[in-house]
Amino acid sequence: MNKQQINGLTSALGAAERSEAERSEPERSVAASKAGAERHANPEVRPRPKRRSFPAAYKRKILAEADAATGSGSIGALLRKEGLYSSHLSKWRQERSAGITQGLTPRTRGPKPQNDASTKEVQRLLRENERLTERLRKAEIIIDVQKKVATLLGRTLATPDPEDLL
Repeated sequence: MNKQQINGLTSALGAAERSEAERSEPERSVAASKAGAERHANPEVRPRPKRRSFPAAYKRKILAEADAATGSGSIGALLRKEGLYSSHLSKWRQERSAGITQGLTPRTRGPKPQNDASTKEVQRLLRENERLTERLRKAEIIIDVQKKVATLLGRTLATPDPEDLL
């Protein structure tokens, strides 16, 4: 055999060995994926985090400490210690400068409380009053048109007794 044939043979044998190793590799990866499939993700559902609210006294205390902070990075240290963000400070300062005392107290979120029965009754009566006022306006227009038609035709309409209207 010449040199070329020997090199071809060894390369063919090496390719056969490689292809056999390559064929076994998917088997290893399948086995690894089966082992990974046995581990499941944590099935525990975590509760939704609750929105933090800060009382007015706490906000005033933190603002006083932040205003008293003089050193470089002392405000950042205060914020890290309290677990706050700089946006908290800026919003609280705006509320304080605007003179909003209610702004320093936490706002209640969600739908507004329902009106009581008397407020509902007043609203119903106001709507009914508006509806009846509109009906009266339309009736007066119709009566005016009827009077004009009657005068054009030369007929006189009987004027109602004022006592009958009451």
